[in-house]
Amino acid sequence: MLEAHDITVHLGKRRILHGLSLAAAPGEVTVILGPNGSGKTTLLRAVTGDVPAGGRIALDGADPRRLRPWELARRRAVLAQFARLAFPFTVLEVVRLGAEAAGEIGAAAAARARAALARVDLAGYEGRLYQELSGGEQARVQLARALAQVWEPKGPEGPRWLFLDEPVASLDVAHQLQVMEIAADYARQGGGVIAVMHDLTLTALFADRVVLLEAGRVAAEGPTAEVIRADRLARVYGCRIDVTTAGDPPRLIVTPVPERRGAAAGARAGG
Repeated sequence: MLEAHDITVHLGKRRILHGLSLAAAPGEVTVILGPNGSGKTTLLRAVTGDVPAGGRIALDGADPRRLRPWELARRRAVLAQFARLAFPFTVLEVVRLGAEAAGEIGAAAAARARAALARVDLAGYEGRLYQELSGGEQARVQLARALAQVWEPKGPEGPRWLFLDEPVASLDVAHQLQVMEIAADYARQGGGVIAVMHDLTLTALFADRVVLLEAGRVAAEGPTAEVIRADRLARVYGCRIDVTTAGDPPRLIVTPVPERRGAAAGARAGG
């Protein structure tokens, strides 16, 4: 389990997170939702130990802030929202960094890196320079690096974890689905997945649990169908959002409604 209790984070004199708590279980995809500035990325960075935070954090019983770097690297991998490289690494070299952080060396590290690239539909890109790729391709290379670090969803120390900050933001629709299916498959195999997301429909399709943030506090937390509700989303996001069910098996469809545009069109028609 990942358990976080009474988490507070300050940036200078400003409090970003206000004593919030959450829990996430291996075998599930947990999505952190909320409008811009609600604290999603800060919360993710707090529970991974990447920013100083007050409160109690336990990743399978261990505080990630107290683990040695190599211990932490074998328990969890983090896909940051932005990743910039100053030097001309090849794609294979970037992904090998993940495998080597997990203790793989030599041919074994290269083999795992190649397998991770194939998993994200980038087989054949190994020799290309990272800086020459599109933004979406770079994002998938970084996901491959994270996968190579925690390749097996379960290890001797217990379940492994993927922490993903906006993993589909720069991707086309097909690759958005592919990345979310990778995350869901990782969870089905016993790993833990925690993802910061903006896309409400993809969240509704793939999340097992949702943590909805508002101004650095938890507005709602629970199974996806209990959190993804039109009235709750409208209050938190400040606009009309319809939630319907379609398909077989039934799936939640989340649609923002441009009320102002509709009102303006009606006014023109009436005039």
